[in-house]
Amino acid sequence: MNYDSLKEFILKDMRMSHVYQPVMLIELLRNGGRADVKQIAKAILERDPTQVEYYSEIVKNMVGKVLTQNRKITSKEGSVYTLDDSKSFTSDEVSELIALLEEKISDYELKRDGGNWQHRKRGRHPVSGSIRYKVLKRAEFRCELCGISAQDKSLEVDHIVPKSLGGADEITNYQALCYTCNSQKNNHDQTDFRGLSTKYECRDANCLFCNLQVNDAKRIVAENSLAYVIRDGFPVTEYHSLVIPKRHVKDFFGLTQAELNSINLLLNQQKELLDSMDKNISGYNVGMNCGESAGQTVFHCHVHLIPRRDGDYSDPRGGVRHVIPSKGKYEVNK
Repeated sequence: MNYDSLKEFILKDMRMSHVYQPVMLIELLRNGGRADVKQIAKAILERDPTQVEYYSEIVKNMVGKVLTQNRKITSKEGSVYTLDDSKSFTSDEVSELIALLEEKISDYELKRDGGNWQHRKRGRHPVSGSIRYKVLKRAEFRCELCGISAQDKSLEVDHIVPKSLGGADEITNYQALCYTCNSQKNNHDQTDFRGLSTKYECRDANCLFCNLQVNDAKRIVAENSLAYVIRDGFPVTEYHSLVIPKRHVKDFFGLTQAELNSINLLLNQQKELLDSMDKNISGYNVGMNCGESAGQTVFHCHVHLIPRRDGDYSDPRGGVRHVIPSKGKYEVNK
């Protein structure tokens, strides 16, 4: 492409969803028209302020604390760190210390065989754009830990159960986190997520819903990695369904975020399915019993999905308020 054609493309035809195209062309122009993938990637990285902010959090919350508070090697004033007594070092001493540190890095990288960057290596199983959008949309474009908006800080798609602990590459195991929360979560994986890979295998030999998964699996009409669906054995209405976590957990308040995602996905899928199967369905009751005083008899969490149809009850007003007789009907003060 000659000069005039390229200029015409830049001025009139370049359609941008990000800075990637112009950055790539700048790198090519600065390097005589040739640049490899890594050169272009580094050029893009230099334009990304979130990477600096990400590693700023690493410095403040990890390495900075170790060297300053724990080891007393550096000191900190505001955002500035100082290597104490370094002004007294000769140039040869500085060179020797840097060489020793580089050797430390080389030995560590050789020992880990490159594994020290795996927590940041998004390319292992990249999340497609469509899935990423679904995760962010489900989170209403806010961090699911701190709540900050995507307009204020970049959001990342994170594995709830970390890949290193057997977490699956599926939408029910994804959450939207800002880069700050994601970096802090990575810092605490060993503590907060220890044993999660086996946690979801917990079953109770005396539990109806645990045993059903093995002994009566034909009743399961839909499932994903963490939850399943059956039709209720004593239905309130036709197609009354139960969405049940596979893990043995007493009630709704013991569910993990990954299980909530799995259950919500199945609830929405079943609603769409039942709507297509029965055009008379015009509403739903969705709920659960938590605790004996609330009517729970099987102490393994299960969510009721009850289809409703016009005329199936003479006065449906009040809905779930009817769990206590006479409380379903109420009058709004006028």
